[in-house]
Amino acid sequence: MTSPARRTPRRARQVAAALAATLVVGGLSLSAGPAQAGVAAAPGGAADKLGSHDRALIATYAAQYRTRSLPAGAGQAVPDFVTLMFAVRPGRADAATRQLTDLGAEVTRTEPEIGYVKANVPFAAVEQAVALDDVLRVDADELLELAETTAASPAAGGDAGRHPAAPSAATPDNNPYMPTRETGSVAFKNEHPSYDGRGVTIGVMDTGIDPTHPALATTTTGERKLVDTAVGSNPLNLIDLLFDRTWLLLSAGNKVTGPVVDKYDITWTLPDGGSDDMYLTRKNLAIAGYVDPTLTGTLGIAYRESDNAVWIDLNQDYVFTDDELHRPYRENQQIGYIGTDNPATDLNERQPFTVEARRLSPLLAGVNINTLDEAHGTHVAGITAAHGILGGQMNGQAPGAKLVSMRACTSNGCSSAALTDGMVDLATNYGVDVINLSIGSMPALNDGQSAMALLYDRLIDTTGVQIFSSAGNSGAGTNSVGDPSSAGNVVSVGASVSKHTWWANYGSVVNAVRSVFPFSSRGPREDGGFKPDITAPGAAISPTPSWIASSAVPDAGYPLPTGYSMMQGTSMASPQAAGAAALLLSAAKQNGIDPTPAELRRAIYSTADFNKDEPAIAQGRGEFDVVHAWQYLAKGVADTDEVTVSAPVCTVLSDKLATPHTGSGLYNSCAPGSGGQAVGESRDYDLTLTRTGGSEDPVDYVLDLQGNDGTFTAPRKVTLAKGVPTVVRVTAAPTTQGIHSAVLTIDNAATQAVERSAMLAVAAAAPLAPGATWSAAGTVNRNGTIIYTVAVPAGATSLDVNLSGLADGSQTRWWAYGPDGLDAERSSAGTAYCYANYLDGNGCDPFTRSYAKPKPGVWEFVVEARRTSPYLTNPFHLAASVTQ
Repeated sequence: MTSPARRTPRRARQVAAALAATLVVGGLSLSAGPAQAGVAAAPGGAADKLGSHDRALIATYAAQYRTRSLPAGAGQAVPDFVTLMFAVRPGRADAATRQLTDLGAEVTRTEPEIGYVKANVPFAAVEQAVALDDVLRVDADELLELAETTAASPAAGGDAGRHPAAPSAATPDNNPYMPTRETGSVAFKNEHPSYDGRGVTIGVMDTGIDPTHPALATTTTGERKLVDTAVGSNPLNLIDLLFDRTWLLLSAGNKVTGPVVDKYDITWTLPDGGSDDMYLTRKNLAIAGYVDPTLTGTLGIAYRESDNAVWIDLNQDYVFTDDELHRPYRENQQIGYIGTDNPATDLNERQPFTVEARRLSPLLAGVNINTLDEAHGTHVAGITAAHGILGGQMNGQAPGAKLVSMRACTSNGCSSAALTDGMVDLATNYGVDVINLSIGSMPALNDGQSAMALLYDRLIDTTGVQIFSSAGNSGAGTNSVGDPSSAGNVVSVGASVSKHTWWANYGSVVNAVRSVFPFSSRGPREDGGFKPDITAPGAAISPTPSWIASSAVPDAGYPLPTGYSMMQGTSMASPQAAGAAALLLSAAKQNGIDPTPAELRRAIYSTADFNKDEPAIAQGRGEFDVVHAWQYLAKGVADTDEVTVSAPVCTVLSDKLATPHTGSGLYNSCAPGSGGQAVGESRDYDLTLTRTGGSEDPVDYVLDLQGNDGTFTAPRKVTLAKGVPTVVRVTAAPTTQGIHSAVLTIDNAATQAVERSAMLAVAAAAPLAPGATWSAAGTVNRNGTIIYTVAVPAGATSLDVNLSGLADGSQTRWWAYGPDGLDAERSSAGTAYCYANYLDGNGCDPFTRSYAKPKPGVWEFVVEARRTSPYLTNPFHLAASVTQ
């Protein structure tokens, strides 16, 4: 697959002169806001190809362009276009490219094999572009924030009591600090030492991997572990243009000739006596973000286009003849360094970099000095494949695997266009076998039908490379799973944690042997789709760059050395799963088995370990189990009949689904009286099952319910004729308020796999009436949650919530989710640490808060006790009322 810019990007050329040799400076906020004039409004009906979020985003961009109302310090003005990513009909990418060009858009990428077109579209032409018949869905380029993954408190914590031992070089591979053992992989590798990831390459789409870390240097067989570093960002994308400081743009004004040249009021001596295709630019080090505080002035960069040679004036003497010629890392693993280490400090002020250079358009070239300013990607890479953590026996999941780093993010965030471009490149051009993506967004309509989700699904099917993605850190509310984790073929991974890791990494004692983290995003999708798919451990001590400060949990009572951090999140769970999949692929290759992504997913899904103590919407099918998944794959892959599910959906957004009020799983989160269920009410739901392949004879399937609390009943079996829709009636009868969920499995006993799993989820909410008060009393375990649901009526002006009844010193909080599945606390300062008896609420009232003009529908209140609460069980009383 190739990805040329099919036409010269005229609008990119319009800004090229102003941008050439200019550093992009962060600080410009392009977050979505209320829709503003300038972009035509469109009704947000079923299958709206753009969606309300992207419309509001584009309207904000347009308003900023018109008013030039940019924050101080912004690198340059917002251009008069928006970068849009189009998922188009199969076989119509070239036609869509021509149609977009006719509308005045500048197409910067076309991938016919997956139906991907990316274009810079003038604001005035957005609606016409979206309305094209060949266009299925459209995403606007936006800046996605990196999720917080450090578990350190805002202020120093810990106490003088008992603490766990710190990990060290003597720590065995079977340990709770890097808990790969919880997927069974340590036992698997002990039994099969060669099935350790060797022969497999993992692509890591993230903030970049430290190319110098000793735990990421070699595989178990002594081969180089990091085989390539690449950049997914592109300054022709709107957000990358504004925020990625690592790019330097070169236009005709940067061309220089001769051995010596005067430019920027400086006399420069060019490398190799200069040439006809030599370009010269510079960086202002004061705003470049490097860790060495002594770096000031100008850093010159020379680029020779004929062979993509790059020279960097690292000694700042304006003479390139004494500087090293730099080539891309993949050629000979060349690494350069900026700055000088001060041995008196813990951090390393000498920062490594790799280079990448390419022609961006006929009139614009780019040089990328690929430095890292975030620890996230290195930590993720360590979880997948580190070898020799802390210089000892600790490893990541697949220590024998190799890595490819694709950087799409900086500390400013991630361009969604860079994620999409980088993912296409990673899957098609770098020889990877599996990909991890620990980045995503939290759209209200997470139905798996965004342009990014559709393109990822196609990419998996086209390339045969399976993508694993973090489910999101927006839990514990229902329907909080993120995008593109919502894509049907992407393995969405929630974050689990064992009692041993709670103690080892946090110094916190719990009762539950294994649980799901409170922050881990829950399913189902808006259309009832099955997400998350599985869980994996979501906290780990793993490598981080030596020039970025280490982080450890103060309450654990020990520091970590430079180059290692404890991080938490579904960002950490996803690489556990991706690395575990690398073990399966390594074993398969050594046994002559070549599973497709669908077959790999079936092996993982059919053998996952379901946790009876966690709801289905939190864990999907359960914890990744390497041993049992391999037992499945070792028998050889076999055809499995495809069974589809069509089920009723009732949510505040279900009218916007591709098929209104219908999806791939049963999901009812509507309020009683508005389509929802009341406590004690029994209701029948008709699910339509269709077998689309296999035998022409009817086939019997066994139906089972996992995680059912008694709410659901279903037939024990169903017979499906090929191509004949068959109705199965499921009854839901919730006896208590709250979200009730279960996994409906549809299994042909004659095959290895479970053919289909469907999510069942219904809310039974307590109605809130003006003048009345709802209340609940109970106890919540340390590190545990209890979730309550209430139905807020239309027309309410305020939703008022009060927490009381706590034991002295109990560190307990609540937070709320609105009917759209989004965290209602986002505008409340400090809510993440808004615990009673902890940091004085951290600027937030932990006892009483009000939500003005609450959206009507079912609200969720999550009650949680912090890991440092002095009580294992924490009593509370929660009350809510509305005013109209």
